[in-house]
Amino acid sequence: MAARVRDRELSPVELVEAHLGQIEKLNPALNAFVVLLADRACAKAREAERRLSSGEALGPLHGVPVTIKDSFDMEGLPTTCGSLFFRDRRAARDSTAVRRLRAAGAIPLGKTNCPEFLGNYETDNYIIGRTNSPWDAERTPGGSSGGEAAAIASFCSPGGIGSDGGGSIRVPAHFSGIAGLKPTPGRVSAAGHVPEIAHPGGLLGVGGPIARNARDVKLLFEVLAGYDTEDPFSAPVPLRPPELSGLRIGLMEQFYQVPVQPAIAETVRRAASAAESLGFPVEPFQPRGLERAPNLWWFFFGQLPARMTQALIAGREDDAHWTGTEFMKKALEEPEPTATKVVENLAIRDKMRASLLRQMERFPVLLTPVCGTTAWKHRERRYRTATKEIGLFEAMMPATWLNLLGLPGLVIPYGLDETGLPIGIQLAGRPYDEELLLEVAIRLEEARGPFPAPDSVTFTSFSN
Repeated sequence: MAARVRDRELSPVELVEAHLGQIEKLNPALNAFVVLLADRACAKAREAERRLSSGEALGPLHGVPVTIKDSFDMEGLPTTCGSLFFRDRRAARDSTAVRRLRAAGAIPLGKTNCPEFLGNYETDNYIIGRTNSPWDAERTPGGSSGGEAAAIASFCSPGGIGSDGGGSIRVPAHFSGIAGLKPTPGRVSAAGHVPEIAHPGGLLGVGGPIARNARDVKLLFEVLAGYDTEDPFSAPVPLRPPELSGLRIGLMEQFYQVPVQPAIAETVRRAASAAESLGFPVEPFQPRGLERAPNLWWFFFGQLPARMTQALIAGREDDAHWTGTEFMKKALEEPEPTATKVVENLAIRDKMRASLLRQMERFPVLLTPVCGTTAWKHRERRYRTATKEIGLFEAMMPATWLNLLGLPGLVIPYGLDETGLPIGIQLAGRPYDEELLLEVAIRLEEARGPFPAPDSVTFTSFSN
């Protein structure tokens, strides 16, 4: 789209109007948008058209529409984070991610839905209600970036920005048949995100790009990446060409003994075969010492903030949505973390990370499932595999250890299950190796060939 705008084959006005038409047609069933900025977007498209005609220097996303998860500030708009508690909070200025997208010439179409406090793998709240998957309205597009995933998978948006503290970009990408990148903390600024991504939560949570394929995610990443003094995790790491020479890929078909659904395992094996055909040796990889990683992730993601959430909603419990309290209630059943326990678990986490990075010297890229199940029906919490039934915590084990250890993870769509639901694969890398993951993913997508859209979705020819 960006190339066709630059080559004058496509007008920014046409592009924005076509996406607004798609939103008008499909969003009533999806319920993906919290705020639609139709008039603003059309005005920005006309301005982009004038700049194009005047021969001004153009950004890499000039005239291309994007969407913004409703946890990133946009000046003058509420950042509700899916909660009545934040409904009246209006942003004084744009988040860094939004500023960078605008500076690249992108045109925000609106803000997309998320669960309350971003605290769930389903997207539902008291602000606008439940978001549905474009593949099956009875199923969730995932969470917490579920509105983004539904909008992108349905061609209401080409791409945008989400956030990920426990799979919240990668799981919706997997559920929705699209691509998403969880960067290393600090590679993409999260300044202007609600809740604030700072210590200690910023060890887990990051902002990152979502689009329909790895090549588009790469373009968004190149726009979003860069040092930002307002992000306490930000690091001045420049964009770098990937080094593919001698690359070996480690294959993790599941997280230790926790099974995944058969179609997911088969899809990961098929991706491994494709990687080998591309010249990347693939060998089985069983990490040493990560067995407790999901439990440590839960300590920092669930147990540590639970009492802060409890205090926030105190006296207004009826205003709190189930997506914001499901994990909180579970965490409150466990002992309150002590300062000593926090320090001990941080030390365990650091040693675990160092050990894994030593093991990844041989396998800089790991190929894994994203989670143990395809998109589930709304509120479903038990999932069948070939050997046993697993719960939500087990299903998310392939995703959450990357958050705990601060590693980048990239998801691309790669297959369909027996019912026609999409299946993603996950590439995990060492810190700041996003460019390597993106290059491998682009090659895997080329080997895979075109990926289907949901049966319910039709789209114009420029949205491929």
